[in-house]
Amino acid sequence: MRVVLLGPPGAGKGTQAQVIAARLSVPAISTGDIFRANVTSQTDLGKQAKAYMDAGDLVPDEITVAMVSDRLAEPDAKAGFLLDGFPRTIAQAEQLRDSLAEMGNRLDRCLELVVDEEELVRRLSGRRVSVDGEMVQREDDKPETVRHRLEVYREQTAPLAGFYDEVGLLSRIDAIGEIDEVTRRALEALGADEALADEPDDESGR
Repeated sequence: MRVVLLGPPGAGKGTQAQVIAARLSVPAISTGDIFRANVTSQTDLGKQAKAYMDAGDLVPDEITVAMVSDRLAEPDAKAGFLLDGFPRTIAQAEQLRDSLAEMGNRLDRCLELVVDEEELVRRLSGRRVSVDGEMVQREDDKPETVRHRLEVYREQTAPLAGFYDEVGLLSRIDAIGEIDEVTRRALEALGADEALADEPDDESGR
């Protein structure tokens, strides 16, 4: 199963990426992890990416896609993967499609976690961090900042969701509810019957 996971800030995408990938027995792969691994290991691509990052510039798509392609060619991703945070643009989605085709593979599904904006604002603006022993709200979690982040997400992701919808790969998942409930919806959309069959009978895991 080869899956791309989309979701706005506050939708629980990071959590669902790990849970769904575990249920599918495939690696959850994030671009953040890929970048850190390449930069830390000082690969050729990592050095190129670091030069752009150090200059405060965006890393070009061709470098990002090359790093992702290298990761997807590793043995643990041969049977499938779940991509979290990539692609972010239609251009990246097209390059991912072409890279997978060169490996004799294709994407099976794009899952988009859907949550009402007011619920997202409530979740994110309710977060607190400890500063000098006092729980305070981060600047980027203030309601007005959260709404701006969501607006940017919609602008960037709506075309990408549309791209996958046009080719029949998009499934929109209601991401409101308990973690297990959302996971079940995602697995049903993927037709992952075996993963659903492995689900515990109740919350105690019995």
